[in-house]
Amino acid sequence: MIFQDNVIKEYLKNVYFITGTPCGGKTTISRELARRHNLIVYDIDEQFAEHQKISDPAFQPAMNKVFQDADEFFGRPVEEYKKWLIDNTREQLDFVLLDLIRLSRNQIVLCDCHLTVEEAEKFTDPSRIVFLIKEPSNLVEDYCNRPDHQGFSNFINSAFDTEKAKAVCNATLRSLNEKRCQDIRGSNYYWIERTCKSTVRETTEKVERHFGFIKNDFNIDALEIKKVDKDTDLAEKLIRFVENFSWEEVKEHMSEVLRTWEFTDWETPFAAMVNGQIVGMASIMKTDYYPLPEIYPWVSSVFVTEEYRGYRISEKLIDFANAYAKEKGFDRTYIPSEHTGLYEKYGYRYLRDIVNYGNGRDKLYVRETK
Repeated sequence: MIFQDNVIKEYLKNVYFITGTPCGGKTTISRELARRHNLIVYDIDEQFAEHQKISDPAFQPAMNKVFQDADEFFGRPVEEYKKWLIDNTREQLDFVLLDLIRLSRNQIVLCDCHLTVEEAEKFTDPSRIVFLIKEPSNLVEDYCNRPDHQGFSNFINSAFDTEKAKAVCNATLRSLNEKRCQDIRGSNYYWIERTCKSTVRETTEKVERHFGFIKNDFNIDALEIKKVDKDTDLAEKLIRFVENFSWEEVKEHMSEVLRTWEFTDWETPFAAMVNGQIVGMASIMKTDYYPLPEIYPWVSSVFVTEEYRGYRISEKLIDFANAYAKEKGFDRTYIPSEHTGLYEKYGYRYLRDIVNYGNGRDKLYVRETK
């Protein structure tokens, strides 16, 4: 039996999903939210054993695969191990969805889970999901050092060659979650990246505001988007904003561009502001990270800080940049992306694949300004 996405979303309207990548804080934040608001937590990992009992090897082969010991479990090639993890999660998802429909009929449920961006689009609305992510490096040690993962720690340490087992596990988790982190960062969903400066209190409060569990004083009417000019107070504010934002891959480069003001002619950054505070930015440029001098202008460096995601501020920044481009006589703008289905929401259409300076392949999108 196949259920349409709108049916599933309706039956899951009392479920708030806390998902993301390993060690992003899903377990900690879901439990803290439950404690603060007297809610129940449904942890899919805790339910696996029960689901496995009622599974069928013919329909859920990954869930029923048996390993003799840690050496066999961690002795698989990375791609085989990764495929098993993906299949396992996918097979369990049917059980999870039915459990959630039953549990959330008359109450709010917090679901600690492993949804991808594609699955989120099928099962819930952006206002009821948060992605908590962490750079996927050395995840095994993070796991082993947690009191709630001592079973995993004991298992991996039982391998004949513990260091090799840990290396295989780390490589698998990194391969699986690097792409997921990229997808999440490039999506329109609310996400928070865990760093060494993250605290449980601050992260919980951000998720509370996003879910509407506490009053959020932000009103979209208070949003202003401004062109940023050289040697102004706003330019200094934007430099400080970029130096402290969470987009690590762009932070250093964009900070240098702003400090040296490498903008010429009509190129410029834009700032999204609420009550005088910068909450997002974008820029319009002649070139981007691609050897394509004949293609311009590029809408680039679109970023909104975590606590203001979910209000379509990115869309407003992109619209503002397109209006500016039209003012300057351009009849179209371009955006590169690894993702499908993101910028189409903002009026862009796929043009062709392009290759960046790092020899990576991306998708080129175009939008008419008229």
